[in-house]
Amino acid sequence: MATHAEPTGRRGGGRMRPMLAPLGAAALTGAVFAYVGAVDPSAPGHYPTCPFLFLTGLYCPGCGTLRTIHALAHGDVVAALGLNPLAVATIPFLLFWWGRWTLRTWQRRPVRTTLAHPAYIWAFLTLVIVYWIVRNLPFGRFLAP
Repeated sequence: MATHAEPTGRRGGGRMRPMLAPLGAAALTGAVFAYVGAVDPSAPGHYPTCPFLFLTGLYCPGCGTLRTIHALAHGDVVAALGLNPLAVATIPFLLFWWGRWTLRTWQRRPVRTTLAHPAYIWAFLTLVIVYWIVRNLPFGRFLAP
């Protein structure tokens, strides 16, 4: 009598191995939020200055993001929006795509996305460049950190 053996290379927990990537991304993100939440970016000496701001005196699209993360880690959404509204606005999208990635990985389905379409990439790049320019103009000061 022949018995059916488990396929080679598969042990118990075969569903968990593919989950390491999305869970690792979540753990890394959580660690970043915990660290930045504990170490205030407003206090001098903890983080380097933005190189673009240092060299030009202008804000880059990421300026204020560390302080935004710090504010969000402390539950202050209003302050976070005042520091970098673009960073805050991207969080729901990132959470959605991370959740989709995790669910599809758990279901062992391919993780396909239409976000790699060039139109979406160009639209996002255009948004970031317009945000970058406007936050450095006098009428866009409300976007500056």
